[in-house]
Amino acid sequence: MFVQFLAAVGVLAVLTMVPGPDMAVVTKRAVACGWRDGLRTVGGIASGLLVWGALTVVGLAAVLAASATAYTVVKLAGAGYLLILGVQSLVRSRRHRTVDPATAAGAAPKGNPWRTGLISNLFNPKIAVFYTGLLPTLAPSGLSPHAGMALLVLLHAVLTLLWLGGYVMVLAKARGFFERPAVRRGMDRVTGVVLVGFGVKVAASQP
Repeated sequence: MFVQFLAAVGVLAVLTMVPGPDMAVVTKRAVACGWRDGLRTVGGIASGLLVWGALTVVGLAAVLAASATAYTVVKLAGAGYLLILGVQSLVRSRRHRTVDPATAAGAAPKGNPWRTGLISNLFNPKIAVFYTGLLPTLAPSGLSPHAGMALLVLLHAVLTLLWLGGYVMVLAKARGFFERPAVRRGMDRVTGVVLVGFGVKVAASQP
């Protein structure tokens, strides 16, 4: 059981560190609004994982993963949300000017950062596929299926908090650099393009 648990930790750690839409959303909030907003966004993402985990345990995520129609609805909603965030970043990059820091601050992303992270994660149908397809194979055999899944979901949420939270703090250390108008423009353009790219990728994804 212990060996199985260590293997599960390794797989979840690798999957957590792979860049994806969540990291792009966190980067956008942390760079534009600071580490507090970044950490709140991470909290929303972790909360989304717990929601997916609860849905998985009761079997609803399996229905989503198996239903082409439900999968399409969720993926298109998620893709649309990422595209909106990406376009907002691209538009904001055109507003940053070297002479007016107040303008740049006023152009920061609006909305609750926790909710932004939560929605970003909940509208990623790949989480449902991952939780219903892969997690059962990683669950320790010494526990009941539900207990094993719940343990791995909690572990995934904790790893996400640690990884993305640490990433936010690294960005915070370099906040002075990122607050330069030219750098802000560049970061907004990069994160905008990345978010749009992930939106397109999600829209084209298959179960």
